[in-house]
Amino acid sequence: MRRREFLGGLGCVSLLCSGSVVAQGGKTYRLGTLTPIVPIAETSPGGKILIKVLGERGFRLGQNLSLEPRGAAGDVAKLPSLIADLKSRSVDAIVIIGYPTAMAAKAAGVPTVAASGIGDPVETRLIESLAHPGGNITGISDVAATLSAKRLALLKEMSPKLTKVAMLWNKDDLGMTTRYQASAKAAQALGLTVQALGVREPDDFDEAFSVMSGDLPDGILMVADALTILNRKRVFEFAAVRKLPAIYENDDFARDGGLMSYGPDVSECFERAAALVARIFSGANPGDLPFEQPTRYPLALNLKTAKATGLEIPPTLLALADEVIE
Repeated sequence: MRRREFLGGLGCVSLLCSGSVVAQGGKTYRLGTLTPIVPIAETSPGGKILIKVLGERGFRLGQNLSLEPRGAAGDVAKLPSLIADLKSRSVDAIVIIGYPTAMAAKAAGVPTVAASGIGDPVETRLIESLAHPGGNITGISDVAATLSAKRLALLKEMSPKLTKVAMLWNKDDLGMTTRYQASAKAAQALGLTVQALGVREPDDFDEAFSVMSGDLPDGILMVADALTILNRKRVFEFAAVRKLPAIYENDDFARDGGLMSYGPDVSECFERAAALVARIFSGANPGDLPFEQPTRYPLALNLKTAKATGLEIPPTLLALADEVIE
């Protein structure tokens, strides 16, 4: 596996390289985690990273650190009550995923670190600015416009005849809607026609598939949130049957059967989120900690999926890949 790294604006100086923070004696720090789907528990990939990095900074699970993981199982309506539950347990900070989760945490006034999936936090008015978030939240963000253009360029590299791209996103998620808008704008700049397929619930995917079947696009770009993640296999299957190249935002999609993905390195995002949590435990106000941007953006390709769907990945694209799944 190869990792390409580049500077990403704010947060270029990684907190991971800073000196260790020594936990205050006698206090047990309570860390909550909340996602729209499954909890970030101590045995999950993200949970393991949080515990490891916090341990390096003197906050050790079972000694002076406890973990309170929560997940909404795909029902975002449960997020406010789950946040309220964590607040009632006097957590010192919460690590979250997803824009709806961030909004619920903001409303509750709990110190919050967003690890991923919140969209453009300034565009959605979640924060005042990346440099000075204000309020009770900080975390990891990315530049949606830049990433959208790159994803579409990679999709066109996969399919040079690409002229029309279908875009799937959750219309009820403002964070993901702004990401779709950035993707649509990038597509226009590349001379591509966009087939906009916003969904709000699982049944809407059937309608989206029907629209695509009647007016077949040349490729698919799917924006990741709880709804699309939970229905990802349906999109994989549709793309395979129709032999359509499709690109997704996270490498988990490629490992799980999607053709290709390009986006922030999730492991790095959790490492840096943990470093921000350590600073909050040590007395920092989340709103005074600038939002950071990832520095690693891996391209993952699934050769098994390409072979099964009869798609040939160009050598030029293979040469760019950071991870190839066979």
